[in-house]
Amino acid sequence: MKYEKVREAIFLERPNRFIAFCEIEGKREKVHVKNTGRCKELLVPGAKVYLEESMNPQRKTKYTLIAVQKGRRLINMDSQAPNQVVYEALNAGRVYLPDLEKILKVIKREKVYGTSRFDFYLETQSEKAFIEVKGVTLEEENHVLFPDAPTERGVKHIRELMDAYRVGYKCYILFVIQMSEVAYFTPHTARHPEFAACLKEAEALGVKILAYDCKVEPTSLSLGKPIKVILDDV
Repeated sequence: MKYEKVREAIFLERPNRFIAFCEIEGKREKVHVKNTGRCKELLVPGAKVYLEESMNPQRKTKYTLIAVQKGRRLINMDSQAPNQVVYEALNAGRVYLPDLEKILKVIKREKVYGTSRFDFYLETQSEKAFIEVKGVTLEEENHVLFPDAPTERGVKHIRELMDAYRVGYKCYILFVIQMSEVAYFTPHTARHPEFAACLKEAEALGVKILAYDCKVEPTSLSLGKPIKVILDDV
């Protein structure tokens, strides 16, 4: 996916989940933050960030924060981006889904099942599948973790995927690592033990747990390569 009219800026502060203040060419600007996660290890005063400028004159904020520099690593922070890059990769045949036929006849976004809305519904010649996508921005010592805050919604999605699996759907949870060159993915047990336990339960049942990194540029994001998944405590 591509971003238009990207500007470099310096992060100043984040008074709430949706708004931050950044400095652009010496001017203090209020910007929209798409990612409502904590992101405290990323959004630190003085960090270099990248903003997309909106052409909509009706918007209250002219810019949207899309990426942040953490040391040598550029991390995409757009919470809507993971679904889009997975959609592009599915259509290009660049996502390997174990135990599923390679040729996809149907790719639908936002499919309701039970009381959940899964990110993707797929059909092959003889199979049906669901994919739930989770974006990951939390990195510690070259590995990544999810979630960065408790997510009851995430637990609910896993349990409904398990229900779908039991009645014959192929089911996948795909963690999109919004950065590159990390060693492995693991659930953040300390932050949300129930999510980590539920993920292990789903994997034991047969739900496939996948992780892919991304190629991140200030003006673009694309799905990269598979990353090792470690569900046991490390």
